[in-house]
Parts: sequence; structure tokens; C-alpha cells
Amino acid sequence: MGFWSEGVDDVRRTARGWRWGRRSQVPRSAEVYVEPARSQVADSAWARRRPAIAAREVAQKLALEPVFRSQVRTRVEGLDVLERTRGPVIFVANHASHLDTPLLLLSLPDEWRRRTAVAAAADYFFDTWWRAVGSSLVFNTFPIDRRGGSISATPGEVLADGWSLVVFPEGTRSGDGWMHTFRMGAAYLSHTHDVPIVPVAHRGTFAAMPRGVGWPGRDAGGRRQLTVRFGEPLRAAEGESVREFAPRVRDAVAALLDEDRSTWWEAQRRRAAGTTPDPGGPDAATWRRVWAQTESPSVEPVTGPRRRVWRR
Repeated sequence: MGFWSEGVDDVRRTARGWRWGRRSQVPRSAEVYVEPARSQVADSAWARRRPAIAAREVAQKLALEPVFRSQVRTRVEGLDVLERTRGPVIFVANHASHLDTPLLLLSLPDEWRRRTAVAAAADYFFDTWWRAVGSSLVFNTFPIDRRGGSISATPGEVLADGWSLVVFPEGTRSGDGWMHTFRMGAAYLSHTHDVPIVPVAHRGTFAAMPRGVGWPGRDAGGRRQLTVRFGEPLRAAEGESVREFAPRVRDAVAALLDEDRSTWWEAQRRRAAGTTPDPGGPDAATWRRVWAQTESPSVEPVTGPRRRVWRR
């Protein structure tokens, strides 16, 4: 038995050390650096032309929206800010699920939705032709490069054409449902192109369809509840740099999340006092952070006549 086991060990050791004619004799640390090839991302400008706009209207209203509404319940607050705002704008939202994009788009008034494009990761949504065509047609996505490839359009060009943008400054979906670090791209676009940022906060998408899940789940009450809230537009103050403006955008989203969990008045008091809860969540074990985000927002139904706030 010892003879056979030693023989097997010898073969394995030889296999690990043998280069089999494929591996270079030069150690990797001594190899000459070669810049990785730059990938070319497919063109998505066709998705913002009239035939695609008409096809997208049919796809969203006759297919996407009925399916979406059949799987989740939604509550939308703050759309009145868009009545006082002229486009284009940059919608900046937290990112926890693939449900975030349809939730935001289908919550917008039709005239805004039809003129809104979504910045999407080129290495995920544009890595195959069918995913690129599908996401561009249904959600009007355009590629944002995260790995050094060449893109066909820039966010500035899309804004210049009069389209509003949806940007998720975290860069990717949150793995635990809590908000993570915001990159400065949205603040830079707003600052450079003089376009206001409309902060957007949503809750419940992680509980309904977290990362790694391909279809919205349900709880004991049936369809999961999602909430989305739009805030007042933000612009950089005179002399304010992008690095100073970006934290204000994140703070605005954090205040909207706080408002959605409590009330407008309580959230405003905490914001004025600088005590808005950290949207990054508690400093706890990962499983506890994830567990805390698996509960859908509670929305009490309004039954009977509305109570009078002011009494005569």
C-alpha cells in the first residue's frame, strides 16, 4: 500500500512541475508586461431612435409593466418634484437588485420615462449580443465601461441629446442590501454639464430579489412591497468642487431612505441635526446585515375616511 501511495505522490509531483509544452519557462514575475486588449462595446445609439422608442413603449407597457406589477407591490412618493423640474436630469439611486431599474422607470410619469436612459455596466449587460440588444430595447441602456474597454457613447453625449439618465453611483448591486460608497461620476456629470441631480431612494428590492436570485420572491403576505421616493433636485453651489458635491448627493439619498422608514418631519429634524442614520448599515457580521434587509418595507393600507389634520 505504501509503495502505491508513494508512486501516486511522485506522479502528482511530476505533473505539477512539468510544463507539458504550454507553460513558459520564464517566471511570471519576470515576463514583459503586455497591456490587455481593449474590448469594443456594441453601439446602443439605435435604442434612442424613433423605431426603438416605439418598440420600447410597447414592450414596457404591454409586457414589462404587467409582469412587474403581478410580482411586486409598489408605493411611489415625491413625483411632484418633477412637475417643478425641467429635463434632462440625472436620477441618482441606491442599487441593491436588478429590480431597481424597472421600479424606477415604471414609477416615472410617461413623458419622463420615454426620455430617460439607463447607464449600465458594459462588462455585464453588453458582454453578449442578446443581452445588449434586450437591455437596450427594453430599458434604453447604454454602456458604462468599468474595465478599460472602448464605449460607443458617453453619458455627456446622451445628456446633450436631451435624455435624462439613471445612474447607480455604487457601480454594482449591493451584496447585503445596504448602501455602499458612491463614486463621483454622477456628481461630475452634473457639475460639468450643468444638469441637476434628482436623488432617488428605494427599499424592498433586495428583500424581493437579492443578488444571485433570478426572479422576485414572495413572503407570507404574498407579493413583496417595494417603495421608491424622489427628492428635491440638487446642483453644485458656486465654487463647490465635485469632491465636495458628491457627499451631498449621497446624504440626500440617505435622508430619503430615513424619510421612507419614518416620516418627513422626523427625517428633516435628524438631517438638520446631522444624525441621519448611516445608510451603510450597522457594523455587524455579514449575516446579520443581510438578515436585517430581508424584511420588506411595511406600508399600512389607508382604510376608511382620511383623518382631518386641521380641526375647526
